[in-house]
Amino acid sequence: MTRTSQPVCPPGKELPALGASSSPEEADAGDLPNEAETSQWVSNSPGSAWIGMGKPACSESPGQLENPSFFLRAFFLLLFCRHVSSQCKILRCNSEYVAATLNLRGSNRNAAYCNALRSYSHCTRKTARTCRGDLAYHSAVHGIEDLMIQNNCSKEGPTSPPRPRPPAPNHQGFESLDICNYEKSFLYKHGQPPSYQHCAAFGDPHIRTFHDDFHTCRVEGSWPLLDNDYLFVQATSSPVAKGSNATVTSKLTIIFKNMKECIDQKVYQAEIDNLPAAFEDGSVNGGERPGGSSLVIRERSPGRHVEIQAEYIGTTIAVRQAGRQLSFSIRAAEEVARAFTEEQDLQLCVGGCPHSQRISRSECCRSRVATEMARALCKELLPVEDIYFQSCVFDVVTSGDANFTMAAHGALEDARVFLPNAEKLHIFQAGAGCPHVSSSFLLLLLTSGLWAVLLHF
Repeated sequence: MTRTSQPVCPPGKELPALGASSSPEEADAGDLPNEAETSQWVSNSPGSAWIGMGKPACSESPGQLENPSFFLRAFFLLLFCRHVSSQCKILRCNSEYVAATLNLRGSNRNAAYCNALRSYSHCTRKTARTCRGDLAYHSAVHGIEDLMIQNNCSKEGPTSPPRPRPPAPNHQGFESLDICNYEKSFLYKHGQPPSYQHCAAFGDPHIRTFHDDFHTCRVEGSWPLLDNDYLFVQATSSPVAKGSNATVTSKLTIIFKNMKECIDQKVYQAEIDNLPAAFEDGSVNGGERPGGSSLVIRERSPGRHVEIQAEYIGTTIAVRQAGRQLSFSIRAAEEVARAFTEEQDLQLCVGGCPHSQRISRSECCRSRVATEMARALCKELLPVEDIYFQSCVFDVVTSGDANFTMAAHGALEDARVFLPNAEKLHIFQAGAGCPHVSSSFLLLLLTSGLWAVLLHF
């Protein structure tokens, strides 16, 4: 190429050109800077020179090198020199030299510059065979020799360390690494942690829905607590005793639906006096898939309390047995709890008990003595007279089984752990429970009973 403009370098300061750019195919993908970077000047380094074929470069002061015209000239010259064969790797040598000399600072920059020149020379020797007859290559070789002489660099000695290759891009990204960790994946997508909801079924049974509604049900047979895209939970109720209107949960079936990336389908079944610490197939996790450990089952108290953690859907389930009844509690990610269609509308955790199946807890108040005794028992474990306390009194009165106090207490403890908002722990429903019997009335009943016994004798 012929240039007609004035010389870039003042007389006496010309240095030989060092190589030229070639087509991008010469270099390994992802390993080289762009052409503009390759054609930059190396300011403040001994014998700084432009890498490119054409007009020789020279060493200038830092102020002169920062003039944009120098960079523009270098860039356009580089574009006009794309004639090197696709096999010649001179562009790679050029770019490594530029990278090694861009930020030379301090007292040892002369030694570092010599290291860079030796590395440059070594690189050109490695590509000599494929660059034979290439003008840019030969220009670079002669330029290196001249620069080494000018800067008193020996041909033998240390070289610049090779540039580290950039890590291969992970096109799958964070989500693929943590797709079986719902909370981390949600945080990555939305920039905030997920919201959670809580549901429970215990006692006669009493249902606390995801929306904090509270119902006491007379349901008998099998009813779905949950039926969505990820979970199916069914509770089977039966009478406490023959002829009794009170029912309790006697069997629970929980199905964790197949999730291709994380788990195989798993089924958990619990019955009264049979609270296993394993799934139906004998396993204790989600299977052989990479995310199998995101579903685990743990025994918190043998035969009394089992906890299942489904990390892949942000869900934790507690199953308990107290006396002759089972209870169920769940903390589920809001997105998971809402993943159902219109056809899946019958879910006790979502809509509560059907109206025809709801009963009032005040029905247990016919016997004031029994009610007061039940209140005293429930008060020991449930000091706050909320729905859990009212449910406890109802269950103890209707069943005559003091173990129901443990059912209500366990449900309260699960709610304390699972509820995202502690202020919603206690729910109060006016007129929903048995009224309190005064101590004077209870004393009167006991005195009357005592007089009746004395008169009888």
